Amino acid sequence: MVKVSSAAWHFVAASLPLPLEVERYIHRQQPFQLSYQDAAARVWSFTIRYAEITLHEDRQYLDCWCEETQGNQDLSELMHNWCLRIDRIIDAAITPIPGGWRPGLATIPVELHLFGGLAFAYRSKTAIDEVNEWITDPPQTRRVVRQISNTFWLIREVMRYGKDCEIVSPAAVRGRIIQEIEVLCSTYSIS
Repeated sequence: MVKVSSAAWHFVAASLPLPLEVERYIHRQQPFQLSYQDAAARVWSFTIRYAEITLHEDRQYLDCWCEETQGNQDLSELMHNWCLRIDRIIDAAITPIPGGWRPGLATIPVELHLFGGLAFAYRSKTAIDEVNEWITDPPQTRRVVRQISNTFWLIREVMRYGKDCEIVSPAAVRGRIIQEIEVLCSTYSIS
């Protein structure tokens, strides 16, 4: 095996397609910096110490733990986690940095109650579900406790299921979905 210097590695990586370049940093557990252009065309710089490429709603994202938290609107426990669209990462601006790689994203446990057909159809997500059990109050209710790294994607998932899914705890996550529902009711002139 040939050891490649950091400068040489960056030269080789710079010629790779962007997702493959990012995957190589992830595979090597090599912290890196990148530039990212958000939907408002603002350019951000992130120092990444953990990352994974994931799909959210049929798009590739880089879910990552970053040193930077400014501008992140998630809960304080999850503010180091960012979800960056792969196609918005500026390809010429990915560079390795020294330092350690983290074991994963920051997470918090969230308790959900599933009702009706959703309770019966639910398939456990073994990577993130810590508890998946039937409870008796209310009857025919499935209780799921899972680790989440981003409240935005959880709320998007829960909203799809409407009355068949309730966020029970923690209060801060429950409060966020209540705010979403209040805005939705306002939009439709429902008091």
